[in-house]
Amino acid sequence: MAKPEKVAAVTEIADSFRGASAAVLTEYRGLTVSQLTELRRSLGEGTQYAVVKNTLTKIAAGQAGVNGLDDLLVGPTAVAFVTGDPVEAAKGLRDFARANPALVVKGGVVEGRPVSADDIRKLADLESREVLLAKLAGALNGSLAKAVGLFAAPLSQTARLAEALRAKREAEASAVPEPAADASPAEAGA
Repeated sequence: MAKPEKVAAVTEIADSFRGASAAVLTEYRGLTVSQLTELRRSLGEGTQYAVVKNTLTKIAAGQAGVNGLDDLLVGPTAVAFVTGDPVEAAKGLRDFARANPALVVKGGVVEGRPVSADDIRKLADLESREVLLAKLAGALNGSLAKAVGLFAAPLSQTARLAEALRAKREAEASAVPEPAADASPAEAGA
């Protein structure tokens, strides 16, 4: 029978998996307590960094429906449960690992999909979600303006053509001499 503390720990880890948009597994061997505290601060409020027991984490991941982590749960493991932007968390882990090479990113899960350590590095190289959305909105706005111009062009061309045709007809009508009604008989016989 399982100890109540372990059952509570599994439930807590499973709830963390369910509530997270991403979970990044790391090896923290060689980091001091003060360095781990610094890492937790640097990750911000949208990420909870917790040292976990591998066996309990395997059970919790299974309960939460998260697959693909068994191979990563070897050695001392800590999990960054990300409820905010996964890109920002990946950047925070990358930057901390550059300054503290003892931190090793093993891999994780993003939006329910298992990802490798390389995928986490690629994710860290992306711009934040807000920046990407702003760029997309700018591109769509520019494209919409071009589309409006393309749709309006035939209408304006037709209007210019009609105006030019009207002006031409008016010019032709004023240039044609009208037949003289007062012609004298001498001019008619000649």
